[in-house]
Amino acid sequence: MSADKDKATELIHHAYQPPAGFESPVVGVHKGSTVFFPSVAALRNHHWLDKQAYTYGLHGTPTTFTLEARLATLEGAKHVMLAPSGLAALTSVNMALLASGDAVLLPDNVYNPSKEFARHELAQWGIAHRLYDPMQPASLRTALGPDVKLVWLEAPGSVTLEFPDLPALVRTVREAAPQAVIALDNTWGAGLAFDAFALGVDLTIHALTKYPSGGGDVLMGSVACRDETLYRRLAMTHSRLGLGIAANDAEALLRSLPSLPLRYAAQDASGRRVAEWAARQGPVVRRVLHPALPGSPGHAHWAATCRAAAGLLTLEFDPAIEPEKIDAFVEGLSLFRIGWSWGGPVSLAVPYRASFIRQLGNAYAGTLVRLSIGLESTDDLIADLAAGIERLKA
Repeated sequence: MSADKDKATELIHHAYQPPAGFESPVVGVHKGSTVFFPSVAALRNHHWLDKQAYTYGLHGTPTTFTLEARLATLEGAKHVMLAPSGLAALTSVNMALLASGDAVLLPDNVYNPSKEFARHELAQWGIAHRLYDPMQPASLRTALGPDVKLVWLEAPGSVTLEFPDLPALVRTVREAAPQAVIALDNTWGAGLAFDAFALGVDLTIHALTKYPSGGGDVLMGSVACRDETLYRRLAMTHSRLGLGIAANDAEALLRSLPSLPLRYAAQDASGRRVAEWAARQGPVVRRVLHPALPGSPGHAHWAATCRAAAGLLTLEFDPAIEPEKIDAFVEGLSLFRIGWSWGGPVSLAVPYRASFIRQLGNAYAGTLVRLSIGLESTDDLIADLAAGIERLKA
């Protein structure tokens, strides 16, 4: 310690610097709001957009830059921005690309908070929204117009899991509204089921809360794109909104990413087994909605586009069964817990009334129960569901 400095000062301005070159499987966790600059010139000239320098914790650290780069590889993108949740990623895209007088198109089976954001915040800002039937490209064409600046795609649809003809939807937008940006919610695909950018979309959002996290303990989202001009437009709005994530959350994602393909494959395989079993449980189970299951809406589109499927399926029950009994079925399951989200190690079950989540007609007569398949034994999950089905029959 220097003789002319107090210990309090020395503890803050200590001269020790660890030697460079340390490397391990774990990415270092860099926490900091303030970033030190070597000079005033660096303070004035460094910029965070190209990610070649650090300026402020909100704009990135070595930890978050590393996570963004790995997610860009996962998505097949060039640029990635991180947000505190999947919904925050989604709404930031809307705010970056839409202005008063514009319109955004949403599939009728879109993630419901996206509809709510359009109905409330976008509407009060003078931005219109229109719904289209994602299973009918003609419905999309009808909804397009010169005011449409953003079109959202979702594959498969929220809860009911219809898989659309993504190439046809992209072609329809390019032909009828070339001014529109095409955005895809790629949470279900997780960057593994299909190549989103190869289909021609402009950007993807991903609720990293789901499969990339895999633990049910982190909230995070991402926006990914390839085009430099679009990236800068999105990134500047992202910056002005002050969106950022915690270093320890980035650490959790970085630790989970290497096992993502293994977990996704395991939950896919287990989900297909549960879906095939459930399809044999008629007449109590009227229909099983799972893109990889023949007969599920859009199965042919899934087969033409995808190489995998997430561990999600929805059971449509006999309409004669009262909704209250379906609620009791869900509550009586021992391994399936009741809770939002999916992609974690614990299986989840949530009942839905289809009439509350569709506006362009309702093709679902019975109560729906969405199952998120976790990492438990598939045999044990089927036994749990079988016991619940028997209670329903009784």
